Amino acid sequence: SIDDDAMQTGQMLAGLLNWPQACSASKVEVDGENVTVTREVDGGVETLRAKLPIIITTDLRLNEPRYASLPNIMKAKKKPLIKKTMEDYGVDSARRLRTVKVQEPPPRQGGGKVEDVDGMIAKLKELGAL
Repeated sequence: SIDDDAMQTGQMLAGLLNWPQACSASKVEVDGENVTVTREVDGGVETLRAKLPIIITTDLRLNEPRYASLPNIMKAKKKPLIKKTMEDYGVDSARRLRTVKVQEPPPRQGGGKVEDVDGMIAKLKELGAL
């Protein structure tokens, strides 16, 4: 999934399944149980290795899109559409989280100015930050 570039679905699924993950894959190689994922990062290319099962999210450049031809679109319209529920696949759709309470955060207090670094350190100590 390219996940609309939000980068949430893969991480959430990997967390729920407790599986390893590789994000933004631009190349995927599977050799038996071993998977090698190559991804582009700011400094070049990063290669990750893991064992199956693994959650892999893709980069936009992983595959070239295939465009459906008009005859294939017409054939697809004639095929029956079978509706299934999540229970048909053995998935429990019951809610797992419960909202206990929602409240506004307290209003922010204004900051203060200090004359120099020593004054800043003293102020941080006074507030208990140091």
